[in-house]
Parts: sequence; structure tokens; C-alpha cells
Amino acid sequence: MKKARSGLKKKYDTTTLQVMLLPAVVLIIIYNYIPMFGLLMAFQDYIPTLGVFGSPWVGLRNFINVFTMIEFSRALRNTVFLAACRIVLHIVVPVFFALLLNEVKKRWVQRTIQTLIYLPHFVSWILMAGILKDLLSPRYGIINTVLTNMGFESIFFLGNNTTFPWVVIVSDIWKEFGYGSIIYLAALMGIDPTLYEVAYMDGANRWKQTIHITIPGIAPIVVLMTTLSIGGILSANFDQIFNLYAPVVYETGDVLDTIIYRMGLLSVQYSAATALGMARSVVGLVLILISYRIAYKTTGYRVL
Repeated sequence: MKKARSGLKKKYDTTTLQVMLLPAVVLIIIYNYIPMFGLLMAFQDYIPTLGVFGSPWVGLRNFINVFTMIEFSRALRNTVFLAACRIVLHIVVPVFFALLLNEVKKRWVQRTIQTLIYLPHFVSWILMAGILKDLLSPRYGIINTVLTNMGFESIFFLGNNTTFPWVVIVSDIWKEFGYGSIIYLAALMGIDPTLYEVAYMDGANRWKQTIHITIPGIAPIVVLMTTLSIGGILSANFDQIFNLYAPVVYETGDVLDTIIYRMGLLSVQYSAATALGMARSVVGLVLILISYRIAYKTTGYRVL
């Protein structure tokens, strides 16, 4: 009797959890899977009045047209450059700062600094773009004011093809490195303290302890975070660039996402935009699978 009652309770609990998940599953199907039928537009000369199932089929013509555009090669170059810099610096800067913050002995000071550097993560790119435009204004920005007072010429940071990519990279690191440092601080907390005590008794100073204990201790997390970020190599943070760039910096600021936006919503080239978005997604999926495979081989990380 007890076994039967226990079995019914377990079955009831499982059913309850499944019912709780049902609304989320329905929303995912509606907003994530049903729109995937729109990918058919990539193989059509899409005409809105005819719809997806009535528009004429053109095979791979849209892909060929997109890949032969001058803007595509430029945007691909910019996307890979910006994403690669972000991947590298999102590892180096948070790790470096986490190592420095770990040396702070007073807990309240450490927590205060950690909170302050973590706050920009919660600021949207719309607000952050407004702040950056004020700071970097060629006439009234505080940075250019300092430069001109020192005898240098004013720099139009957001309107110069040379400086714009670096503004994007630096501002992205400024906004997100506090969030990344928390991950590595957590990894540092997992290192056995007795290793430092033994190293100190053997005469190792703080620098040697960092080199031989701290860095090897967080190396698996660094490798894991690096490999998992490879899948985003074709993503250059659309929200950030869209709110900062202008036609004058398309040469170095235009990325795949911004081209898809302009083609699909501004130029009404639905088929071409869908083809480019689909190609980008397929490459991203392949890179994600490869990165997860590398993560499993190097650190034993598995999604399930």
C-alpha cells in the first residue's frame, strides 16, 4: 500500500512539474519554432501579397547575391574582428581584475568594489550609448575637453573609422567585465587554501603563488569560457553598435546584424535579409557544436 501511494505521489509530482512547464513550452513554440517557417523566404523571391507559400522559388540565388555584395565582405571582416577582440578581452580583463580583487583582504572593500564594477552590466545599451555620446562629444565631451586643454586636437571618436571600433570594444569591456570577474572570483574561492599555506612555508611569494597555484587553479574555467564563446564569433553585439554607429563609420562599424536590419526592415529586401540571417545562424550553430565538443574534451563540460 505504501509503495503504491509513493508511486502515485511521485507520478503526481512529475505531472505537476510538466504542467508548470507547459506555458513556457507553448511560448517557445509560438515565438521560436513557428517563425522558423519564415526561413523559406531565403529560397524565394518573397512578395508580401503572395505570402510565404505563394511567392516564386529562386533556389540559392539570394545566397549568391548576398555573398557577392561588397558590403558583405566588409561586414564579415568587421564582425569577426570585433567579436574576436571581445572574446579575448572578455577573458583577459575579468581574469586580471579578479586576481587583483582577490588580493583585497577586507571583505567589505572587496564587496563594494565588486558591486560598483558590476552595476554597468544592468544599464541598457540605449542609456549607455547616450552616456558615451556625451562623454565623447567632439565639442562638449569631457574627454575631448581634457585633450584640448592639453594642447591636442579634438577627436570625433564616434565619427572616425579608425577610432570607432576601439570605442565599441572598450565600452563593451567597461560594461561587462564586472559580470565576468564574478565567475572567476567564484573559481578562485574554490582553490584549496592549504596550497597557499604550503607554498608560503616553502618560501613562495605572492607572485609565485599566483603563477603556480592561482592561475592553474582557474585555468579550466578560463578554457571553458573561451571555448563556449567561440560560437558567438559572428555576433558583434547588435544593440551596442546600432545605438552608436552612423553611415559615416560603416567602413569599420558595419556588421552582419546591422546589414540584416537595413536590408530587411529599411530596404524591404526580405528574401536577401533572411538568406544572410540563415547563413549566419548555420555558421554560428556549427561553431557552437565545435566549441561544446572542445569544452567537453578539455574540461569535461556537458550541457546535459
